[in-house]
Amino acid sequence: MDVDIPRDLDPEVRQELVAREKAYCRELQESGEWVHIWRCVGQYANISVFDVADNEALHALLWRLPLFPYLRIEVTPLARHPSDLAAA
Repeated sequence: MDVDIPRDLDPEVRQELVAREKAYCRELQESGEWVHIWRCVGQYANISVFDVADNEALHALLWRLPLFPYLRIEVTPLARHPSDLAAA
């Protein structure tokens, strides 16, 4: 996810959006749906791993992100690999 909040967005609106995003992210992590989130060094971006029922659930989750209008998101569906020792 690459974040591109307009520079001219009212600072109070920006602060409120970022606070709502952080709260939603925490809620999803606690529920187990947002499994991992990594910062991309030197960028306002992250790489995340979600564990949801299906594509529709992921779509709905992403659309509810408060920063969604300012995100460029690339989705790569993953499946467990049979050689993964952790999956055994």
